[in-house]
Amino acid sequence: MFRSRKSLTMILACGMLALAHAGALPAEHTMTMTLTSTAFADGAGIPTLFTCEGEDLSPMLAWHGVPANARSLVLIVDDPDAPDPAAPKMTWVHWLLYDLPPTSNGLSQAVAPTALPAGTREGRNDWKRTGYGGPCPPIGRHRYFHKLYALDVLLGDLATPDKPRLEAAMHGHVLASAQLMGTYQKHGAR
Repeated sequence: MFRSRKSLTMILACGMLALAHAGALPAEHTMTMTLTSTAFADGAGIPTLFTCEGEDLSPMLAWHGVPANARSLVLIVDDPDAPDPAAPKMTWVHWLLYDLPPTSNGLSQAVAPTALPAGTREGRNDWKRTGYGGPCPPIGRHRYFHKLYALDVLLGDLATPDKPRLEAAMHGHVLASAQLMGTYQKHGAR
């Protein structure tokens, strides 16, 4: 009946939009939360500017489609390929932000802690500090996942949590999520 799965998906999406416009579905059911950057496309290489070989700046991030009932957002940036993509042993955490306001729509490039959206709190990365730490893989091409979560709660002061503590606090409260992945390999590295 349908020529492809893509055709069926398009028909279903159009039907959902029509129902939303007719008032039969809440608007949040028609949107999917997305996370993008002007610095790199999903699956593409991360420019050197945002790495330890460049200026180690945080990339610009933008998001859309946050559920209307979200109370806060969480951003986790990590690398599951550490230390070697051929034999990963750990996930290295590059950046943790939580309690971002759900009304925010992104972060500017090289965002300073004082320029984060009001109410945003920072967690501790694997360099044992707050803030962004860019890609710096010791060997091979690594994947860097930028993950955004919409929560139904405000987490409050977690005393600069590490990733396991932050994820434990998030447990059972995730309404939606979005992901952006970029890759990086040091110049001259094998």
